[in-house]
Amino acid sequence: MTLQRSNSSASEHRGWHPTWVALLSSLWLASAGNMALWSQIQQLPEVTGLRGFAFAFGFGVMLTAAIMAILSLLNWRWLLKPVIAVFFLSAASGAYFMMSYGIVIDSTMITNVLQTDTKEALDLMNWRMLISLGLLGILPCWALWKIPVKPLRLGQQMLANTATAVISLMAIVGALLAIFQDYSSIMRNHTQLRYLVNPLNSYYAIGMVAAKPFQRDQKTLLPLGRDAQFAPFNANDKPPLLLLVLGETARMGNFGINGYDRPTTPALSKENIISLKGVMSCGTSTATSVPCMFSHMGKEAFESRKNNYESLIDVLNHAGLAVLWIDNQSGCKGVCERVPQALTKSLKHPTLCKNGECFDEIMLDQIDERIQALPAERRAKGVVVVMHQMGSHGPAYYKRVPDNFKKFQPECKSNALQECSRDQVVNSFDNTILYTDHFLGQAIQWLKKSESTSATAMLYVSDHGESLGENNLYLHGLPYRVAPDVQKRVPWMTWLSPTFEKQSGLLRSCLTNKIQTPLTHDNYFHSVLGLVNISSEVYQSKLDVHADCRQGS
Repeated sequence: MTLQRSNSSASEHRGWHPTWVALLSSLWLASAGNMALWSQIQQLPEVTGLRGFAFAFGFGVMLTAAIMAILSLLNWRWLLKPVIAVFFLSAASGAYFMMSYGIVIDSTMITNVLQTDTKEALDLMNWRMLISLGLLGILPCWALWKIPVKPLRLGQQMLANTATAVISLMAIVGALLAIFQDYSSIMRNHTQLRYLVNPLNSYYAIGMVAAKPFQRDQKTLLPLGRDAQFAPFNANDKPPLLLLVLGETARMGNFGINGYDRPTTPALSKENIISLKGVMSCGTSTATSVPCMFSHMGKEAFESRKNNYESLIDVLNHAGLAVLWIDNQSGCKGVCERVPQALTKSLKHPTLCKNGECFDEIMLDQIDERIQALPAERRAKGVVVVMHQMGSHGPAYYKRVPDNFKKFQPECKSNALQECSRDQVVNSFDNTILYTDHFLGQAIQWLKKSESTSATAMLYVSDHGESLGENNLYLHGLPYRVAPDVQKRVPWMTWLSPTFEKQSGLLRSCLTNKIQTPLTHDNYFHSVLGLVNISSEVYQSKLDVHADCRQGS
């Protein structure tokens, strides 16, 4: 018994002091875990020479001390290793995505992660990710677990934690004072750096997302447009059949019809399409843009809202129209929950569906039967069908296109876009636009066949754009104020049948003159209501792109 107690005492004496474990972990996280941050700092024109080195060193001290200060609050015998392990794994994950795709991590990105379904998550998996998680996460976790940590009495631990916290805060203040002039200037001019501080960026973003229920009433959905009234333009008008195509990740500049130097839109080029080129999205991700563009509030008010409201889809429903939402994506983000929906995930089709995913043409399959299933009294007034595309959803662009539409070669056949040349990435993306063109062309042909009984029209607008390797940026989701225009500039295309054009009195020449007019997703809600002549107190004619283009307006 005495020998066992002696051996145990010797083992405890040989163990590492927990403060040293926390310090070494902080150094690892601040260095290897922040490769994306240091890579960005290295490229800054301000960080050159000895002064630049001094800034980088001072910033490194601040980062290490900040992580150390946080760990000092969690530095207790049975808590320290699990906490550090979580830090290692989250830092490894963040480092991989930031280095590979040039993204940053903020509350919007965390929301995207939380709303990502299994299929989307699997599209992001590849061997590079597994190696990165292994080297930056699992390997240091294994080393951490091998280190014996000296147990301290409660009083000793409290004293050590307090001293660590105080010294860390002093180090932060001292380093900040030493580099303050450069620090304030760089952080003001390069705001994206704050979203690269790994893994603190993830924890801050998670905190912001978790705080939203306290900032906004999430339980109550306020009514909207209950006074909505639909009226035909003339007594003998045919009922409208409006197709709203919600595009996914489509860049305005990659459509041939918009002046792109590649023939990506052969089908649309044959139609009388009005394509607006000056449209900016509400956000840089589906989770942000879709609820925002279907809201009556506009981007600024939507982001600062205290309550949630019903959407454009609800207003169309309140007006008595038959509304159907068909989704070939990961859902409507809450905007279609109170109208009939058709989800394609469970569908089986010999050519249009495989491996649990369908090509966008599946939404046109049995479309007439789906519409006939809607209430007859609503169909008699008019029908609005929303089709939410899979479109150009990345990074596995090659999965979104049937083989006979892979015109641009060689294409990137990997979901690790950094493995491919930029030409291959662009080819793969352009093939998705070519297929979207085909899908929209087929949709127009369906609308033409329906013209005997309805006044048909189509409005296609994408939710956001995409980066394809410019400045080593891929995908989307950057904070709006620092995101490049390719992630924010979206296509907005309108097709009107002769019957719809005549009944509505819309002047094509007037709409064509707006091709370069600066517009945003803020115009979408009101433009849709105006297109089908729905009156409501929530409708604002000044935001309706069609309002001043009617004969006699």
